[in-house]
Amino acid sequence: MFKTANVGSVDRVIRLVIGAVFISLPFISSSPLWSGALMIWLLPIIGIILIATAFFRICPLYKILGVKTCKAV
Repeated sequence: MFKTANVGSVDRVIRLVIGAVFISLPFISSSPLWSGALMIWLLPIIGIILIATAFFRICPLYKILGVKTCKAV
């Protein structure tokens, strides 16, 4: 069963950039805000999810909310 893409091109680029920032931020920033144990684990996990949704072009949250940012094919 193939799933219909619901993430558009601009949305994909934004997800890739934010995902990369979230993955790297706890490790490159010296701010105490990002050095907590929760942030060291939480931000990279969110970043991986964002990159995965950009790669597969399917966002489960968009599916639940009925949002579609890609053009109809």
